[in-house]
Amino acid sequence: MRVAVGLLWLLTLGGVPQALGSCPSTCSCSLHMLGDGSKGRTVVCNDPEMTVPPASVPPDTSRLCLERTAIRRVSGEAFRLLGRLEQLWLPYNALSDLSAQMLRGLRRLRELRLPGNRLATFPWAALRDAPQLRLLDLQANRLSALPPEAARFLGNLTFLDVSSNQLMRLPQELLATWAHLQTRPFLPGHRARVVLGLQDNPWVCDCRLYDLVHFLESWAPNLAFIDARLRCASPRSLAGVAFNQLELRKCQSPELHPGVANVSSPLGSTVLLRCGATGVPGPEMSWRRANGHPLNGTVHQEVSSDGTSWTLLGLPAVSHLDSGDYVCQAKNFLGASETLISVVITEPRTSSERGGSPGALWARTGEGVEAAAYSNKLVARHVPHIPEPAVLTTGAPVPHMKEELTLQHFQMGAAGQGSEEQARPQEARMVRSLKVVGNTYQSVTLVWKAPQAGNITAFSALYAVFGQRDMRRVVLQPGKTSVTIHGLVPKTKYVACICVRDQVPRKEQCVIFSTDEVVNAEATQSLINVVVMSVAIVIALPLTLLVCCGALQRRCHKCCTGGATEATSAYVHLERLGHSEDGSEDLSRHSLSEADRLLSACSSLDSQLMGLREGRQINEYFC
Repeated sequence: MRVAVGLLWLLTLGGVPQALGSCPSTCSCSLHMLGDGSKGRTVVCNDPEMTVPPASVPPDTSRLCLERTAIRRVSGEAFRLLGRLEQLWLPYNALSDLSAQMLRGLRRLRELRLPGNRLATFPWAALRDAPQLRLLDLQANRLSALPPEAARFLGNLTFLDVSSNQLMRLPQELLATWAHLQTRPFLPGHRARVVLGLQDNPWVCDCRLYDLVHFLESWAPNLAFIDARLRCASPRSLAGVAFNQLELRKCQSPELHPGVANVSSPLGSTVLLRCGATGVPGPEMSWRRANGHPLNGTVHQEVSSDGTSWTLLGLPAVSHLDSGDYVCQAKNFLGASETLISVVITEPRTSSERGGSPGALWARTGEGVEAAAYSNKLVARHVPHIPEPAVLTTGAPVPHMKEELTLQHFQMGAAGQGSEEQARPQEARMVRSLKVVGNTYQSVTLVWKAPQAGNITAFSALYAVFGQRDMRRVVLQPGKTSVTIHGLVPKTKYVACICVRDQVPRKEQCVIFSTDEVVNAEATQSLINVVVMSVAIVIALPLTLLVCCGALQRRCHKCCTGGATEATSAYVHLERLGHSEDGSEDLSRHSLSEADRLLSACSSLDSQLMGLREGRQINEYFC
């Protein structure tokens, strides 16, 4: 009986709920109406000295707000008993660590707000315990990246704010979760399906941001942004540029463009291995030996105008130890690509094996081996491809005919022991003093000297883009010592060689030039010419006007007077600087007889002779 009375008294006073979960002493509690018409409890705690979440939160709490406290960590047991919790607000605390089980038991949770904390990471897998979650606010934290696996737990969100963090890019998997919004029909009058906050992050505008920029350009009415004016933070050249002004390229894995797969070179020669690759971003190029031995050479890196990355491996004075496979690797963040180049070192050929004059300075080192090399010991030789003709024909070559040529290795050999009579004809027809005398963006003019060449000597001009394998030839008329090559690419580096037809060009018969440098020189020369002409006009025009006015004045005065009086009065008494007897300089005036003599019919030469007879120098002035 007493127990029943006690229970009735507790129910009357509301003592059971109060006993099961009283309001924490450092918090404030209140009741509010829920969407279904029932009452919910709101608990607000803002004690700056609170270091852990309160343990005695009433279980019927539907909204819990812990703000501006000293809480650093939330454990997995902090909110497990709050099964009716729908809104968990933890703004502007000192949170830096969240347990992966912090949301366990919160099946009705719809809002999770964590702005203004110190979170560098977030337990994305914890969102599986809150299937009803629609709002996630992580604004003003220290998140530096969103992992791709986070996309699996954000599909149900209608509000995500990750602004004012340290994000540099977003994973493509996350953008794919929102891609369906671009195709879903939009119903007027309804709220946007997803609201995103991405602003105020240090976005790195490279190819990895291509998908995000493209996503922002094509977003649908189903998608809304808190602030759509996103801007780049790096690289420095794009800092502050808005996303809608970017032109980014899509990322591409490296694709190799090897030169030759097999190289054969004699002992002691120089070998140049070449390998190129394309990719976005530009791949990093490297060399290594397949057998693990160290490289015995130098590596040079360059990027061509079309964006291809090239790496050149030079092997000087090769020996048999340099034979083997060399691996060229191109790598970027998408992956790596490799190719093998085999190098075979052979014994040097004797003079009888070369098949040419022993005294020649250049000799072939590889039959059918295509390569492009130009160094201290290597030069490109043109070997036109001549198919087997069905009928033998003869005829003179057509001048200025261009044909594709194949570059092959040639090595500078030692002087042979043959007779000087065999080498003398080539030396006599040697091209000397090859110069570039005129360029435009699309053409170049070459001149050279061939002192021992006759009028029947025919030359050929070979040219190609510097570093390319194929050259083109221009056949010149006999006796011609200049040529203009048209059809060049602007702002491009070229190599050109002049040699006697059917002979191998030497190093001094080649010249390297660039179509942009000479154009700049032409512009500078034109500017100099304009300045010189302007100065000449400024100086000469006043003098010309002064002389003409003086002549016109004398002409008018002559017409007014006549006879001998005209000659006497028209004479201008000449004054000159002379030396006085005491050694000082003064002005002396010629006598009138001297003026009569100057104005007489005697020539200037007679006047000088007359003055010399009198033992004095005469200075003459004529208009």
